[in-house]
Amino acid sequence: MPRFVFSLSHCFLSAVVALMVATAGALAQGSAMRLPVDPEPLVAITSSGEVRFDIEIADEPHERQRGLMFRQSMPADRGMLFVFPAESRQGFWMQNTPLALDLMFVGADGTVRAIAPGTPFSTASISPDVESQFVLELLAGTAQKMGIEVGDRLRHPRIETAGAQ
Repeated sequence: MPRFVFSLSHCFLSAVVALMVATAGALAQGSAMRLPVDPEPLVAITSSGEVRFDIEIADEPHERQRGLMFRQSMPADRGMLFVFPAESRQGFWMQNTPLALDLMFVGADGTVRAIAPGTPFSTASISPDVESQFVLELLAGTAQKMGIEVGDRLRHPRIETAGAQ
């Protein structure tokens, strides 16, 4: 009899541990990724002057895939710069992203080639018909509020390095 109780207790304990591990994994999947703020600000050069943003840089595949998913808030002067290995047509979606965003598709030379809205939780593809090496995500309405338009330039050491190649 004691052996049966031990086995039953052991099975119960194993099941509880497995459930805790699965729950922790699910919570980690649903938590926001926070990357360090780059020491250099990104500067948008517009017709009305320069606008600076503190940025997080997503340059690894897993960082680009995760992006701003699950992020509940972000300061108005903050953004995330997605860095791709080369210019190509980029595609994004907003699944698991509660923030409405502006997505700026930027060429290797720093020129803004397209600006598209990102609707929270949408699985529709955001993929303008332009090639870009960078995508800058800002809170929705920031591009218009700051006067950033297609054709404007973005400056940051990561962008300048790509443009020099």
